Amino acid sequence: MTTHAVTLIRGDGTGPELAAVTREVLDATGVSFAWDVVDAGVDVMKTAGTPLPDDVLASLRKNKVGIKAPITTPVGTGFRSVNVALRKELDLYACVRPCRTFAGIKSALHRDMDVVIVRENTEDLYAGIEFERGKQDTQGLVALLGEYRPANRLGDDVGISIKPISIAGSRRVVRFAFEYARLHGRRKVTAVHKANIMKYSDGLFLEVAREVASGYPDIEFDDRIVDNMCMQIVQRPLDYDVLVLPNLYGDIMSDLCAALVGGLGVAPGGNVGDECALFEAVHGSAPKYAGQNKVNPTAMILSGVMLLDYLGEAEAAQRLHQAVAAVVAAGEEVTYDLRPGRASEGAVGTREMGAAIIRAMGA
Repeated sequence: MTTHAVTLIRGDGTGPELAAVTREVLDATGVSFAWDVVDAGVDVMKTAGTPLPDDVLASLRKNKVGIKAPITTPVGTGFRSVNVALRKELDLYACVRPCRTFAGIKSALHRDMDVVIVRENTEDLYAGIEFERGKQDTQGLVALLGEYRPANRLGDDVGISIKPISIAGSRRVVRFAFEYARLHGRRKVTAVHKANIMKYSDGLFLEVAREVASGYPDIEFDDRIVDNMCMQIVQRPLDYDVLVLPNLYGDIMSDLCAALVGGLGVAPGGNVGDECALFEAVHGSAPKYAGQNKVNPTAMILSGVMLLDYLGEAEAAQRLHQAVAAVVAAGEEVTYDLRPGRASEGAVGTREMGAAIIRAMGA
């Protein structure tokens, strides 16, 4: 039996609880893991002085694969997102987020939805190239832009974020989307953009997508403007299969699609590069629920399904996915957010739902 060395990042807020349950469930599949447990996020800042200690990156670079519990990202102030930093440091350029309806989820708006989001992870407005209002370098950039684009002269009170989109970055994520579609028997890839307005950034993304698509004649290709895509996915989700998008649109669209299948509590994700992969739940760390054994572990456990699939453990991945589906469909041993009306009556805790999934696997 192969033993897989995997980094487990415990996160903060409710992250450690979710990490513990997910580890138990993955171990119960019978797959052999050598876990390297590390910490990142708000909780380690007091001792490490950073939310992303060096040992986290070192572990992932050594093991080449990991699974991460949620980590808090401050809004507006504080440190930049640990999630973004991990993707950039490890060049995890493709974010994969399956959005699939499970029977038994009353809040799902579409019963048969099965869409995969492939989001470019390293460029676009999330590249972190920002200029703060009032700073000297910002004033210099405003002056330079005024010199080159006098018709679009900016005032002195602006903050600026740069949106880089490259041929190389676009090509590799679109190619990843087509390879994913081919590997998983998907029928169509749709490129999502705003090329009608941003002709030199999104226009470049679309141009590259069309070029890459020409090399995959076995897979249907089309494209949609992002605002129209938001309407289309709500009205006719069954018309779509794999969506490939620049970074910001991919982030927004993945949450929209998650809402259609029942919410972020059932939305797994993976970040994949040529050398490394890191799997994670899409939702946040919900610090107000920390230590209460209350949060839904489904998203992180389904991220574990993606991890198993990535490791070549297809049979275990299928068994675990079926077990999660069975527990959710039965609706008896699920957390409060999966109960009708999000009622706490009859709900179980995080650990108890994990145990029910283990029993459903026959472990």
